[in-house]
Amino acid sequence: MYKLHINHEDKTPKYKQIVAAVIRDIEKGVLRRGEQLPSINFVSEEYYLGRETVEKAYRELKEAGYVSSVAGKGFYVEGTRTGKLRILLIMNKLSSYKKIIYYAFLKALGDKATVDLYIHHYNAALFQQIIEENLGKYHHYVVMPHFFENTDKVNVRQVLEQIPKDELVLLDRNLPDLKGDLIAVYQDFEKDVYQALESGSDLLAKYNRLVLVFPSDGHYPDEIVRGFKHYCIHQQKDFAIVENALEEQVRPATAYIVIEETDLAELIKKTRQTHYELGRDVGLLSFNDATLKELLSITVITTDFETMGRTAAALLLDKQRVRIKNPFSMIRRQSL
Repeated sequence: MYKLHINHEDKTPKYKQIVAAVIRDIEKGVLRRGEQLPSINFVSEEYYLGRETVEKAYRELKEAGYVSSVAGKGFYVEGTRTGKLRILLIMNKLSSYKKIIYYAFLKALGDKATVDLYIHHYNAALFQQIIEENLGKYHHYVVMPHFFENTDKVNVRQVLEQIPKDELVLLDRNLPDLKGDLIAVYQDFEKDVYQALESGSDLLAKYNRLVLVFPSDGHYPDEIVRGFKHYCIHQQKDFAIVENALEEQVRPATAYIVIEETDLAELIKKTRQTHYELGRDVGLLSFNDATLKELLSITVITTDFETMGRTAAALLLDKQRVRIKNPFSMIRRQSL
């Protein structure tokens, strides 16, 4: 017997929930052409709904061409599976770099899917609300699990565990504690930072001190700090971690590693106000590449954002439930 997914806590009108559930299951192949839907009386009694609510839903489905009715017998599935996936993409923010992932993901999916985009703004409570309002409405849920706000009130893992593993895709960050076979295309921030810095040890050799400019209010993973510290300790480098470049006095034999463009611009300006030469006396290393950084010849450490989007789409379409670390590397230029 076909079961509807009705959420009595959802503010969406119940008849619309019925319509959405039936259409989704037709598209997913759960309901096939010619299959009979549960009777109006059965749905009304089974799900504690008014008969008029169910009648309204079935009437809307019929008018849309998804079902047909046979007098004295009931309602039957008329529509057929479209073959197009419905995907809910939930990102932490829509920065220029996240847009690269988004557009690469869309391009790789092509006409095989439709994608709805939500932003949770690092807020675990908002993320929980998005999932609860949309659970069961999509074929796949693609999530960037970066959270800082309300993590003391919301168990993110429990929220994610509500999503069937064959429908869940983790993007940008892996959650090893979330067990099961699922798709993940992620950065390993601690290991990535350490290995990228290690690959540039020949460039960093002339600097006795490394400074990481790490804004505490920037919602950046703490693993970046751990990878930086690990490298400095292993290489026996003096190091410091500061919140911004405004109060930093540029010193020779020092390399600065920056995340935000404002700090990068501040350090370039301060270096130009001295007699120090960038790339010889003072080093600059920035996170994430951009056209302007290429023009200014700024060395960067970066993940491949386009590859992340393409890989996630390919795994999703091929139904390969594996976890893959996205490429991360140093692009060498004259600032180091």
